[in-house]
Amino acid sequence: MHTESCASCRMRSHTLHHCHLGERGDLLTSSSCLPGGSSTPTFRPMVALILAANRDEFYHRPSKLAGFWGNNSEILSGLDMEEGKEGGTWLGISTRGKLAALTNYLQPRLDPDARGRGELVAHFLTTDMDSLTYLKKVSAEGHLYNGFNLIAADLSTEKGDVVCYYGNRGDPEPVVLAPGTYGLSNALLETPWRKLCFGKQLFLAVVEQSQALPKDDLIAQLLDVLNNDEAQLPDPAIEDQGREYVQPILSKYAAVCVRCPHYGTRTNTVILVDADGHVTFTERSMLDKDPSRWETTTHEFRLQS
Repeated sequence: MHTESCASCRMRSHTLHHCHLGERGDLLTSSSCLPGGSSTPTFRPMVALILAANRDEFYHRPSKLAGFWGNNSEILSGLDMEEGKEGGTWLGISTRGKLAALTNYLQPRLDPDARGRGELVAHFLTTDMDSLTYLKKVSAEGHLYNGFNLIAADLSTEKGDVVCYYGNRGDPEPVVLAPGTYGLSNALLETPWRKLCFGKQLFLAVVEQSQALPKDDLIAQLLDVLNNDEAQLPDPAIEDQGREYVQPILSKYAAVCVRCPHYGTRTNTVILVDADGHVTFTERSMLDKDPSRWETTTHEFRLQS
C-alpha cells in the first residue's frame, strides 16, 4: 500500500483541498492573502498556494527524503526506492512551476502486474507537456494501473496557475479545477469520507486565521493538522469501498494521521508558494522506521515561470 495522507494546498484563485488518508493521503487547498507579522507587522506577498500532505506507507519501504534531482537539479521531491519502483514519487514540485500529487484509490485487491503509480508524478515533473495535456495522455493509459488520483498543476507568476485532476476510477476525462476548495482522499475527488471532511475543517480553520500568522507559525499549525490522529468513525463509505482489506486497521485508517504498528503516516509535507513565486517546501519525516523519531527540513527557491 503506497499512500499519501493529509495534504493542504492553497493556490492563488484555486483552492485545492486534497486530503488523502491510508493510500497516499489527503490534500487540502485554499487561497487567501497572508500578511505576515509579529509585534511589528511586516507584510509578505499573497500566498498563491499552500499544500499540506501526509504520506502513509509501510515503515520498511525504502525511500529517499526530499531533495533536488533531474536535469539541473530542478525537481524537488522524495523518491521511492522499492525494488522495481525506483524513482517514483508521491508529491513533487519543480523550479519550472510543475507540481503533482498522487493518491491511491482504496481497493480491496490489487493487480500485482499493474504499472507503478509513482511514475505518474515523476513523468509529469520531467515532461514539457502542460498539465491538462499530460492528464489526457494518462487517462488513455489509466487501465494499466491500480486505482489512483492525480493532481497536476502548472504554476506561473506571469500566466497564472492551471490545476487539473484525473482519477482512473472516475470520469474518463481529466478536468480543469475552477477556483474553490476541494477534498481528495483515497476515493474520488470530493468524496465526503468523514476523515476528509474533518481534515478539511481543521485546514480551513488555519487558513481563516492565517493572515495574522508569521510563515513559520502557519507551517507549524498545518503540521498539527496533518498529525491529528482522532478516528472519524463510523464511516460506512470507507468500509464499503475497502471491505475486508481495511477492516483490520479501520480504527487507525479513519484518522488524518494513520498510526499502525508497521504502517502509517511517515512523511508530512507543507508547500507554500507566494505571489512572487517564492517556494517554501517543508518536510517532516520519520527516521529509521521509528514513529518516535522525526526530522524536519526546509528547502526554499524561486519559480522560473
